[in-house]
Amino acid sequence: MSSQKYSVNQHLIETLLSWVKSGEIAIPEIQRPFVWDATKVRDLMDSLYQGFPVGYIIAWRNPTVKLKDGSLAEGKKVLIDGQQRVTALTAAIAGQQVINQDYQQVRIRIAFHPMEERFEVSNPAIEKDKAWFADIAPIVSGELKAHKLVPGYVAANAGVSEDLVYERLDRLCDITKKQIGLIELAADLDIETVTEIFIRINSKGVVLSQADFVMSKIAANEEFDGNTLRKAIDYFCHLSIAPEFYAHIENNDKTFVQTDYFKAMRWLKSENDDLYDPSYSDMLRVAFTTKFNRGRLSDLVGLLSGRNFETRSYEKEIEEASIKDPERRSQGVHQRDALQALPDDHPLGWLRGQLTDRLGKRTELCLRALSQA
Repeated sequence: MSSQKYSVNQHLIETLLSWVKSGEIAIPEIQRPFVWDATKVRDLMDSLYQGFPVGYIIAWRNPTVKLKDGSLAEGKKVLIDGQQRVTALTAAIAGQQVINQDYQQVRIRIAFHPMEERFEVSNPAIEKDKAWFADIAPIVSGELKAHKLVPGYVAANAGVSEDLVYERLDRLCDITKKQIGLIELAADLDIETVTEIFIRINSKGVVLSQADFVMSKIAANEEFDGNTLRKAIDYFCHLSIAPEFYAHIENNDKTFVQTDYFKAMRWLKSENDDLYDPSYSDMLRVAFTTKFNRGRLSDLVGLLSGRNFETRSYEKEIEEASIKDPERRSQGVHQRDALQALPDDHPLGWLRGQLTDRLGKRTELCLRALSQA
C-alpha cells in the first residue's frame, strides 16, 4: 500500500500572512497579474468575518538541500493553488499592492460599515461617508487602534452605540484568527504526480502545465533573483504579441528597465511579424531542448530544486548555478565566455544567456522553427 502523499492542516490567517512575509511560503506568480475582481476580495473578507469556510490552498514543499558547508536547509513551501486568495489577503489585510492585468501596481482598499456589518470596495463616495471605515488594512493589521478610532466615529454618527462599534471592530480584527486549510504535498513527489493531484483537486479543472511549475520554481527563488528572470521570459512573450507593451513596461517597471534583459528586448518594440506568438512554455522548451536535445521539463524542475541526478540528493550549488549567471557578464565579459563557464547541466544559465544576448533574435528563430515543426 502506498503511503499518503500529502498532509492537511488548518492554520490561522495571521500565520499564513507571516509565512508570506518571511518567505516561508512563496507565491510563484504562475498567473502573474492579480486576476480577481476587487468585489471578490470584498466577498472573501465578508466570508471570513461571517466565519464561512474559504477553501484550501495547496503548497508543494521544496526538497531539503545540502548547503556548501555540508549542513541541510529545509525548502520553502511553494504555493501552487490558492494564489489569488493569498494575494487577496495580503492586499486587503496587509495593505500590499497587487499587479493588475495592465501590469500596474495598485492598492485594493476594502471598506467596512460597522453598524450594517457590510463590506464594500472603497471608492470616493465611501471615503467621504462618515459611516464607513474606508480601508480595513490599517485596522486589521493593528496600525490603527480601535480606541483611537471609535470616539471620532461615534461623534460623527449620532445615535451610534460606542460599545457596539468596539464590538464590531473587535470582530473585524478577529479575521486574522480565522483558519484556512493548507494541503502540503510531499517534497519527494515528481512533477507528473503533483500535476495530476492539482488537476484532480482543482474544482475548475484548470490545467497546470510543467512549464507552469518551471516558472513557479524560477519566480519563487528570491535568493538568486529568480523573479527578474521570470519577468524577462514573461515580458519577452508579451512583447512578441503586443509590441506596444514596450512603452508600458518602460513607464511602469522602472527596476526591470535597468536590466540587461530589457535592453536586449528593444528590437521587439518594432517587431510586427505575426508569424508566431510564443508562450513562456515555448520559451522554456526551446531553451531546454536546444541545450539537451530532449524535452523533459520535469528534469528542469529538478535542477531548479538543486537535484544531483547522480547522487539523487539536492545541493544548493546546483540550485544556484541553475538559475544564476556568473557575475562575469556584468563586468563586460562577452556572453560566449560566460556561457563556457557554465556546466552542461545548468540550462537556466543558458536561458539567461539567450535572453540577455544583444542578438536575442536567435531565440526568436528557434521559436519560429518550432512553430513550423
